[in-house]
Amino acid sequence: MKALRYVEIGKPPVVVDIPIPKPGPGQVLLKITAGGVCHSDDYVMGLPEKDYHEQGYPLPLTLGHEGAGIVHEIGEGVDSTLKVGDAVAVYGPWGCGRCHNCSMGKENYCTNAAAEGIRPPGLGSQGSMAEYMIVDDARHLVPLADLDPVQNVSLTDAGLTPYHAIKNSLPKLGAGTFAVVIGTGGLGHVGIQILKAISGATVIALDVNDEKLKLATEVGADHVLISDASAAEKIRELTGGLGANAVFDFVGANPTIALAQSVAALEADITI
Repeated sequence: MKALRYVEIGKPPVVVDIPIPKPGPGQVLLKITAGGVCHSDDYVMGLPEKDYHEQGYPLPLTLGHEGAGIVHEIGEGVDSTLKVGDAVAVYGPWGCGRCHNCSMGKENYCTNAAAEGIRPPGLGSQGSMAEYMIVDDARHLVPLADLDPVQNVSLTDAGLTPYHAIKNSLPKLGAGTFAVVIGTGGLGHVGIQILKAISGATVIALDVNDEKLKLATEVGADHVLISDASAAEKIRELTGGLGANAVFDFVGANPTIALAQSVAALEADITI
């Protein structure tokens, strides 16, 4: 099979031919239908050699932590209703499945992963930028049904990340409240859609150019503002001087963090 692999520190990834992997006990082999590209892929390949190995990344590494595919083969002992031919998406933050956090569905906070060498696909385990991919456990596969894998594969990361942030703040985002979204790119524009779908908040979106603000409007933002020196005052005006009940900063730079702090209402959440 063909796979996009990072094979040499500091060099671009290359497409190589490698054998199709065989699923072991408890594992599932997918025939990949879509693999997303994320800034994290660039981050991994930008690490100096010392940092790369200290963080536990192997060489060669098949990239891709956003994946979707068709179940191709099921390993021995898989206890699941999963069938060959099922369309699925891959949940990326793999955990042990046994610790307290995993038992609550918070595998991204697994307390055993580091000690047991459990790494996410594309970020330690072999990832989705290949024709086939091994998934460590059937519980990490989500039915995709008739959704287009190409259009929806990024939800496995770019969707989960803002959802996780927003879910924690939902008790503060009922009717009559305000949520500010700073940065309306890959994460932020999904965050706007999630806020409109599951909260009662009025959404104020900020970015540095009109093109991104046009997208923010198209996906549901109630107000859009250029993120400049006047943004904080305008947010205060929109919120009746009270500020936002939750601020979601999808940029995480010093200026945006300062902006988030300046427009947060009493008892507001700021998530960066």
